Amino acid sequence: MASLVSSSFTFPSSKPDQLSSLSQKHFFLHSFLPKRTSTQPNSKSSLKVKCAAIGNGLFTQTTPEVRRIVPENKDNLPTVKIVYVVLEAQYQSSLSSAVQSLNQNSNFASFEVVGYLVEELRDENTYKTFCKDLEDANIFIGSLIFVEELALKVKAAVEKERDRLDAVLVFPSMPEVMRLNKLGSFSMSQLGQSKSPFFQLFKRKKQGAGFADSMLKLVRTLPKVLKYLPSDKAQDARLYILSLQFWLGGSPDNLQNFLKMISGSYVPALKGTKVDYSDPVLFLDSGIWHPLAPCMYDDVKEYLNWYGTRRDVNEKLRGPNAPVIGLVLQRSHIVTGDESHYVAVIMELEARGAKVIPIFAGGLDFSGPVERFLIDPVTKKPMVNSVVSLTGFALVGGPARQDHPRAVEALMKLDVPYIVAVPLVFQTTEEWLNSTLGLHPIQVALQVALPELDGGMEPIVFAGRKSHALHKRVEQLCTRAIKWAELKRKSKTEKKFAITVFSFPPDKGNVGTAAYLNVFASIYSVLKDLQKDGYNVEGLPETAEALIEDVIHDKEAQFNSPNLNVVYKMSVREYQNLTPYATALEENWGKPPGNLNSDGENLLVYGKQYGNVFIGVQPTFGYEGDPMRLLFSKSASPHHGFAAYYSFVEKIFKADAVLHFGTHGSLEFMPGKQVGMSDVCYPDSLIGNIPNVYYYAANNPSEATIAKRRSYANTISYLTPPAENAGLYKGLKQLSELISSYQSLKDSGRGQQIVNSIISTAKQCNLDKDVKLPEEGEEISAKERDLVVGKVYSKIMEIESRLLPCGLHVIGEPPSAIEAIATLVNIAALDRPEDGILSLPAILAEAVGRNIEDVYRGSDKGILKDVELLRQITEASRGAISAFVERTTNKKGQVVDVADKLSSILGFGINEPWIQYLSNTKFYRADREKLRVLFEFVGECLKLVVADNELGSLKQALGGKYVEPGPGGDPIRNPKVLPTGKNIHALDPQSIPTTAAMQSAKVVVERLIERQKVDNGGKYPETVALVLWGTDNIKTYGESLAQVLWMIGVMPVADTFGRVNRVETISLEELGRPRIDVVVNCSGVFRDLFINQMNLLDRAVKMVAELDEPVEQNYVRKHALEQAKALGIEVREAATRVFSNASGSYSSNVNLAVENSSWNDEKQLQDMYLSRKSFAFDCDAPGAGMTEKRKVFEMALSTADATFQNLDSSEISLTDVSHYFDSDPTNLVQNLRKDGKKPSAYVADTTTANAQVRTLAETVRLDARTKLLNPKWYEGMMSSGYEGVREIEKRLTNTVGWSATSGQVDNWVYEEANSTFIQDENMLNRLMSTNPNSFRKLVQTFLEANGRGYWETSEDNIERLRQLYSEVEDKIEGIDR
Repeated sequence: MASLVSSSFTFPSSKPDQLSSLSQKHFFLHSFLPKRTSTQPNSKSSLKVKCAAIGNGLFTQTTPEVRRIVPENKDNLPTVKIVYVVLEAQYQSSLSSAVQSLNQNSNFASFEVVGYLVEELRDENTYKTFCKDLEDANIFIGSLIFVEELALKVKAAVEKERDRLDAVLVFPSMPEVMRLNKLGSFSMSQLGQSKSPFFQLFKRKKQGAGFADSMLKLVRTLPKVLKYLPSDKAQDARLYILSLQFWLGGSPDNLQNFLKMISGSYVPALKGTKVDYSDPVLFLDSGIWHPLAPCMYDDVKEYLNWYGTRRDVNEKLRGPNAPVIGLVLQRSHIVTGDESHYVAVIMELEARGAKVIPIFAGGLDFSGPVERFLIDPVTKKPMVNSVVSLTGFALVGGPARQDHPRAVEALMKLDVPYIVAVPLVFQTTEEWLNSTLGLHPIQVALQVALPELDGGMEPIVFAGRKSHALHKRVEQLCTRAIKWAELKRKSKTEKKFAITVFSFPPDKGNVGTAAYLNVFASIYSVLKDLQKDGYNVEGLPETAEALIEDVIHDKEAQFNSPNLNVVYKMSVREYQNLTPYATALEENWGKPPGNLNSDGENLLVYGKQYGNVFIGVQPTFGYEGDPMRLLFSKSASPHHGFAAYYSFVEKIFKADAVLHFGTHGSLEFMPGKQVGMSDVCYPDSLIGNIPNVYYYAANNPSEATIAKRRSYANTISYLTPPAENAGLYKGLKQLSELISSYQSLKDSGRGQQIVNSIISTAKQCNLDKDVKLPEEGEEISAKERDLVVGKVYSKIMEIESRLLPCGLHVIGEPPSAIEAIATLVNIAALDRPEDGILSLPAILAEAVGRNIEDVYRGSDKGILKDVELLRQITEASRGAISAFVERTTNKKGQVVDVADKLSSILGFGINEPWIQYLSNTKFYRADREKLRVLFEFVGECLKLVVADNELGSLKQALGGKYVEPGPGGDPIRNPKVLPTGKNIHALDPQSIPTTAAMQSAKVVVERLIERQKVDNGGKYPETVALVLWGTDNIKTYGESLAQVLWMIGVMPVADTFGRVNRVETISLEELGRPRIDVVVNCSGVFRDLFINQMNLLDRAVKMVAELDEPVEQNYVRKHALEQAKALGIEVREAATRVFSNASGSYSSNVNLAVENSSWNDEKQLQDMYLSRKSFAFDCDAPGAGMTEKRKVFEMALSTADATFQNLDSSEISLTDVSHYFDSDPTNLVQNLRKDGKKPSAYVADTTTANAQVRTLAETVRLDARTKLLNPKWYEGMMSSGYEGVREIEKRLTNTVGWSATSGQVDNWVYEEANSTFIQDENMLNRLMSTNPNSFRKLVQTFLEANGRGYWETSEDNIERLRQLYSEVEDKIEGIDR
């Protein structure tokens, strides 16, 4: 047994227990290790590895020569040559040993064999060798070829030789490759067309679980049936099925008989020779296997009886109190004897005191075996405490087609934590360790993203290719699996939790930051509930306010106390003992304790403990205040205080789980691989062995996915606050009144007079920046008057109907039905063709004989009657939905059972509340059937919006149960996001962009180009610089990705499984305009989630640059040729356009500099952007990861005529988060352009059915009017108290960010903000007393905006701000004057 568990690495160290210390870590060839220079020739640091592209720049450098066997053939027997291509290496040893024993013992032929792993065929030279090998081969075998671009390569090579080959055998693969099968008269070239039952199997659209099962059943029964059919065809088909049985049986004996059968039957040189073979040895299709058990079991009771009699384990492991872990294994690894990684995991778990039930299946559906072997048939309770799948695949369907609902159903029945660990498939261990990307992108798509849709967590890489175990990783995996199991077994009173809150940017007014969440009120509500449930939360204060005071010391951001509550002081020695990686942090931060989270002697842990619950404050990155560090292209390691926090939680407080509270902290953004952490990646070291439960905003699936993959989080979604329409206030309200009097009096003599009032009021409201207004008093014709009024009206309607989340969400308090109305109106405003649902505005427009798209267009142009009609449609939509909601709720505003109400409502024709409402409007003729279908859907959504599962799911996670997975995203676009409280996942990264996304993208791109031509003298933009975000591509299924493809004029092409891995160019005729060059800045999160799509984009741009087209019709080629010449490089390299951060780093740091006021001038911000964002992805060397190409980046940016971003959901706009300005290169492009011209800056807004392309300045104004300056919004925030003040301050800071990166903020925005928050004494006092620290930052931001020249105002205003600053400063320091 020992040999099976032997390590694949040898360390020159006499003490194995030191392996985790960093002195040994140099042997893991990591690119982000501290690089120490040293002069001694044999010192450890001479082991420097440069992480550039090794060899061919691909992910794997292995060669098929290790799988080649050439016989000696002393007896001059005929030679049979076999070439095989497989996905994973498990068949290699089995097939090699079959061939070796045939060559030793066979007297009829000698066998030559060579094998290829499908990933190796990316390499041109390997592919040439493969084609050469096929030229003189007799037999070709392929299996599990599911990667389209490689499948096409295999097809091309084999097709050439197919007629000459004696036999072609392809086992489950893509249809294109399956069609190559031929055995005598049996062929599959008709695959998918023929009527025979065999072909019908492959034809089924949903080839999910059922497919694999029916295939196996067929394989069992067909040979018996076919045996009695006389024709050759039947015999050939029978041998194909037998071959499949031999292959699935996988053992050396089976494969030996397989080769005998095929060569004896089909190789001409052996005609007439009698070659005997035995029938396949059949193994169980599914069952339970243990390396020490005498046989495979298909009954769990028998297996447990054997387990109880084991002599090799101690009493405790056999007893009833040991934790039980279920393992899911792939049968092919067991039957081919390629199972040492499985053995290592089983042995490790048992050594740590856990019982193991390892189950396997032969097909690709593991849901049946999970239900059969892991759930007690009598009690229906799980027989295990947690489950680890070691296959790396989705539970149902493996790498081909998945059936996630079926998988979720099985896992819900099982109801225990479900971990999916990953064996390396496409890289060797060394290649993975050297890679900054970590796992190969295709493996991330198949073995990380797809299992997440089943609710799988913790993608820990535990084994290399050829199944050797990676021991440090196996330890991590097993310890964590047991920790999750313990949550199921421990009693509530003894479980300990660490609730972690964030403070960002670091300031006492910011403790407990999280997107849209009232953190302390939520924690209080969670703890109250847990206390009621029997958890020990001793000493919990009476109110949420008192809780804040405890953690931050002193009431509401705390006068007289600059410090947070210290819960533990950790001496340097203790810190070093508890934190094995502490020395690695010294390169960035010097010796501990350092000056962050320390008092000069000890490291300080901030927070407060209540019984078994600790509430702690996560330290921040630590470098946000240092402009020099912000310029580094790669992010720094965590500082000592950060590491000490997690060491305290795991090793001193001894938490059973950590609960990260809200979106989001910095743990998951620490340096390390993108996916597939090794043990020197910081997120892995920091989280250690603690199960991580993470409350994440439902509308942010991309960052939630980073938290899942890099910090092993079980992410639980929470709702964003209910949205309301922004409404109108002050002058805007007055304008709306003036417009309605104009409409009733325009034909009387007072028309001109009212228009004059409208013009002057519009100017007072600064609308003259958005609408071209005539001079006051200027005589204009009636038609022109209508147009001016129409345009102003259209603008204020846009402001009025803008959605804003009001206030902050509290966990466990879902919105009331009435609060949900605005959300439902917006859900009803979108067509959903896939569900046969027409939008409410479309139905209403139809009722008056109009098409809603035409109404939108007319309203955008300011045509008065269209603006008015659109307002009536909007009002009628709100009215009809309100009428419906009122009928489904009780007096308290709670939703009563919608289903009953609906059936009673839907039963009565005339009394339907929406029909009643509409009968009194001009839309009384609306189509009743269409309305009924729509309102059934709206009713379903209402139930989901008000459902409350956030606390319930948290309790399930803390109780060691399974949390149901669900998509993250925008509830308006995709109501499946609701109810919240689900384990958030993203989507299959290979499924985007969808056809619908491509359609929407065309509309936006054409509008963008139109807009730019209008602003730019009719000229096309030659280059557009744009940003790709992770979340918005998830929410829109790849719309912004599709926009880039459409700009350069290519179309994505999906394969048989609907996966997009190829593009085709669109001809210039069809495109009808020049191809527009792009500079794509991918966010770090997009890079981690969609590396396949970056590859696709890079391939697309380079393909377009190499087209033989006139340069005035192909700007990509035009610029690539110029840049290639200037830089002296190939055109292909000059056409690099897809950029992001270095692997493991995120953001340009411009946001950190702005939030912390740690920057000197705009040039410094631009340098940060260039140094952090100039890493390119290269489709020709994808294995090299992100490489710095700053020169090409600068040259490409210098051609940009326009910058462009997308807003995709009403909840997050330009000033709500700092990410948007952090990625904005507008001023930077101006500095890089030879002519110094400022590029146009645009923002596409697809948050409503009527997509808009606005300038950046228009969007910033719209944002200021609807949020920062809107009483409805800021009063909503103030009602959340302490956290609300911070939200107001944050909007102002982000506005300064836009001034700094783009200069597109008007002076009046600052002026109005000053009069709203500073000149209003009452408001000023509320802000100051509610959160003095955030108020101080607000005052400081006003002074900074003035000091940096972004806001010109009177000296009095500035004097007043300076005076306020010193007052609040004294108050905070506790000096009463």
